[in-house]
Amino acid sequence: MIGNIEQEMERIVAELLRNQSSDGSWNYAFETGIATDAYTIILLRSLGIHEEGFIQSLKERLLRKQEDDGSWKLFKDQPTGDLSSTIQAYNALLYSGYVRKDDPYMEKAASFITREGGIGQAGTFTKFLLALTGQYDWSSIVSMPIEIMLFPPKAPLSFYDFSVFGRANLAPVLIVREKKFQLPTSYTPDLKHLYTSEQKRTNLAQTKEWRGMFTTINEQLQKLSETPEKLKAKSIETALQYMLKRIEPDGTLLSYYSATFFMIFALLSLGYPKHHPLILNAYKGIFSMADQIDGTIHMQYTTADVWNTSLISHTLQDAGLSYTTPSIQKANQYLLSRQHSKFGDWVLNNPETIPGGWGFSNINTINPDVDDTTASLRAIRTQVSENPSNQQYWKSGLKWVLSMQNQDGGWPAFERGVDKKWLALAPIQGAEYLLLDPSTADLTGRTLEFLGNYTQMNINHPSIKKGLKWLARNQREDGSWYGRWGICYIYGTWAALTGMAACGKGMDDETVKRAVDWLYSIQNQDGGWGESCNSDIERKYIPLGESTLTQTAWALDALISISDEPTDIIAKGIDFLVRNGNKEGWTEQYPKGQGMAAGFYIHYHSYRYIWPLMALSHYRNKYVLL
Repeated sequence: MIGNIEQEMERIVAELLRNQSSDGSWNYAFETGIATDAYTIILLRSLGIHEEGFIQSLKERLLRKQEDDGSWKLFKDQPTGDLSSTIQAYNALLYSGYVRKDDPYMEKAASFITREGGIGQAGTFTKFLLALTGQYDWSSIVSMPIEIMLFPPKAPLSFYDFSVFGRANLAPVLIVREKKFQLPTSYTPDLKHLYTSEQKRTNLAQTKEWRGMFTTINEQLQKLSETPEKLKAKSIETALQYMLKRIEPDGTLLSYYSATFFMIFALLSLGYPKHHPLILNAYKGIFSMADQIDGTIHMQYTTADVWNTSLISHTLQDAGLSYTTPSIQKANQYLLSRQHSKFGDWVLNNPETIPGGWGFSNINTINPDVDDTTASLRAIRTQVSENPSNQQYWKSGLKWVLSMQNQDGGWPAFERGVDKKWLALAPIQGAEYLLLDPSTADLTGRTLEFLGNYTQMNINHPSIKKGLKWLARNQREDGSWYGRWGICYIYGTWAALTGMAACGKGMDDETVKRAVDWLYSIQNQDGGWGESCNSDIERKYIPLGESTLTQTAWALDALISISDEPTDIIAKGIDFLVRNGNKEGWTEQYPKGQGMAAGFYIHYHSYRYIWPLMALSHYRNKYVLL
């Protein structure tokens, strides 16, 4: 079997080396469904930018993704079409000017929308979009007062209690909501036929959770001494400055598509002309994230260049490439150039640490995250150890990672201490994911794996012991862990097990044994593993019904990390990877990452190479190259 493993590894390595960019990075696509494609058509028409070839390509992509019943889904095995996605696609297609309401596929889409309750049942951000374009009444959207921008950080509720991702999206939305800004154009379609009875709409203002939040906000408002008019003006200016101070070099707001989209409309609502440099740069930044997929244009939500490059460099080195190989040298020089030197929002809850992290996208300079930082440190580890002049990259990166540990012992993605759990009950679509940044099993497990395998830290170090305790406390009854940024329980369990193994835990540990038993129990007949995105929505493990390369590699890597000898289960999984490396079809295009549950899911085009190569390398290195 080892000959077949080596052959498959060589094939993947060759594929990766062929696809490296001239700057040393890998820019595999970060594919996130149809929302960004739909929004882009609407943005172009709203700004009066007549990129007709671009619009037609986006239109074609939308039509290719439509289901037979007229709907659009977030992922293939979603039980029914997704209402918000279908409204977005339907609206954008009409905005394009190249389709008609009476086209058969559009009539099917309209029937699906009304059957599912109409626009009144759409998600919060879909309603924001429709309100911006004059197709929905702002007064029908419950929103928090913009004065929250003025509440001090130590107040019972402040703007900085929300996650950085939430703040980036909410700051511009609060402005346009306060201004009740609307920008209809001659392309704006009439969607009155998609409204159903008012009785079917959820009155969010009457929910207990919203009333509680609103009470807290009103109590804080009463503590502000200025007149209501001055407070409004000051709040709007504060929200504006929040955005302006977080614009990346490419013009985007923290390199997030949705935040940048809403920022453009916020600037328009404040009187900025369409040709203002801030708006033009934001527009250009969004369009720099366009990618060609299957012959049509897809607007990426962001780029994943740093994430891809750090994982691929690290994995190629595990596969046997020396750090002196030109491809690794170029990749690592790219990564070194992307280490952050500026302070971002993370410093608010971590004021005694200097910058040293890495971000996710190619142009991210102020929004680092723990996962990208440990991934980048893994990639540069040997180069740094062999070259003392690079030690500062390692030291500042490691110090930043350690400083980001939460008081509960786990690690978050972007910021410490942003976990007021009652905010998850707020009546905002995806509140738990949009507003919070708690400790998670995937971040905690992967950080422990880095600390245990790639640093000189003793496994009795307080940070490691606290992290291990967090994992033990947060294991589910079935033995798995929930992974926030991947799909989903396989991902979380892989991260937790590899982290525990790196920090000295073995099969004599009951937590480990339960996790291994769970992975054994969900292996498919073909030797692989596969999990549905429905797991993320239902918050319980739901099998995909098919095996995928990525999820099989995660499960295998977890088992390899904890098993002294190769088992029959592991052998079957390795055989699946070797036999199916060239596999095409829907399972390899199926999302393996999560952005926001029931909001969008991510198909990383790099994952089919990275994770199988990692699992095969770890198998070979542990069991064959003794």
